[in-house]
Amino acid sequence: MKKTLFDKVWDAHVVDSIKDGPQVLYIDKHLIHEVTSPQAFQELEERGIPVLRPGQIIATADHNTPTVNQHLPVKDTLSRKQLKQLSANCKKNGITLYELGHKYNGIVHVIAPELGFTQPGMTIVCGDSHTSTHGAFGAIAFGIGTSQVAQVFASQCLLLKKPKKMRITVNGKLKKGVLPKDIILYIISQIGTNAGTGYFCEYAGEVFEDMSMEGRMTVCNMSIEMGARGGMIAPDETTFSYIKGRKFAPKGKDFEAKVAYWKTLSTDKDAVLDKEYSFNASAIEPMLTYGTNPGMGIKISENIPILNDRSFTKALDYMGFEAGESLLEKSINYVFIGSCTNSRIEDFRIAANFIKGKQKAEHVTAWLVPGSKQVEAQIVEEGLQDIFEAAGFQLRQPGCSACLAMNEDKIPQGEYCVSTSNRNFEGRQGQGARTLLASPLVAAATAIEGKIIDITKHLN
Repeated sequence: MKKTLFDKVWDAHVVDSIKDGPQVLYIDKHLIHEVTSPQAFQELEERGIPVLRPGQIIATADHNTPTVNQHLPVKDTLSRKQLKQLSANCKKNGITLYELGHKYNGIVHVIAPELGFTQPGMTIVCGDSHTSTHGAFGAIAFGIGTSQVAQVFASQCLLLKKPKKMRITVNGKLKKGVLPKDIILYIISQIGTNAGTGYFCEYAGEVFEDMSMEGRMTVCNMSIEMGARGGMIAPDETTFSYIKGRKFAPKGKDFEAKVAYWKTLSTDKDAVLDKEYSFNASAIEPMLTYGTNPGMGIKISENIPILNDRSFTKALDYMGFEAGESLLEKSINYVFIGSCTNSRIEDFRIAANFIKGKQKAEHVTAWLVPGSKQVEAQIVEEGLQDIFEAAGFQLRQPGCSACLAMNEDKIPQGEYCVSTSNRNFEGRQGQGARTLLASPLVAAATAIEGKIIDITKHLN
């Protein structure tokens, strides 16, 4: 029987099955952070159950951490308590922890790939919905709840029903200024936020084959925003080149053997999928969201649609927009480039390339937050920090930052923020904050102009 990429990885990890019911799936790698792990550790403690395979876990501090003065004691009481608890739990259970200040610290979905912890053919979980990021490597990666975090601690397995299979194919040539973030925002705007519910999605076609690993991670990161359990892209030479030589990557003959196996994972020619979508790359343009979910997106040159729908009207009321209006020339006071969606070195290179020689608009507060200490070091080494600071931007320290307002980086009530993060829900970036999702290029241009512009008219 012909199999999809998803089938091949899933079936290789099934430990046991219940007829017409769920399956026990072995989990290769478990990522944890300070927010969703304490309760799981506590449950094990209360039941006298040890962590089965601590060597398969890596921990980092990212969600509730400050992005300035990380060398000083953490001011926020809850954050300080969570970080202290994570450190104690990891020490007690022999788990590797990259805490604040460590050279490998950063956002969990940024550090695992850059350390080579994430590899094709794996099953990877984390108590965080954007674990789908790691599917860019041809891994089955998905977010889990706290009770499931405890299950994996105790057994290195999960009891799950196998999702259905979906494929999204994008072929053709992209227009200038269209980035991976635009591609996934366009897809979600076309198929909706529920199209992927119950499915694991594979991205295929020329556009994804030509994409960098950073770009693939951005796309897979937002699979969850169309309701999918996760997203995957078949591993290829781009994948192998990215992994080679990284800290936890296989070395020498082991690496060659792994690559030989990874090459077998691609979807078989006649494999059956449950749902398919196809798009032409030429139809995609730089995107911007206007509402309160990632599916409410338009091309930056388009007007907000006119719909007779209660939730649509409610979203526009919250955002302070009107049906049918254009967002061009809309004044913006906050810009955020960061999050597990767009905080890798490629994102900052793109932003710096546009910013170089220009000045940030005076009224704009622009936060540039790298996804890891390694990305931060690259920004400095490549001279990007000099470009940002000369233009009036502030480079902060790694963390989730203004993506989710769990830390001190909050957007004030009623203010607009053009953000490279993944969600524009009500209050996501701060109580009453209004979020417009965009690519790093659109965000950088907004910071320079102080308003939304049609980026396509500003590219040489």
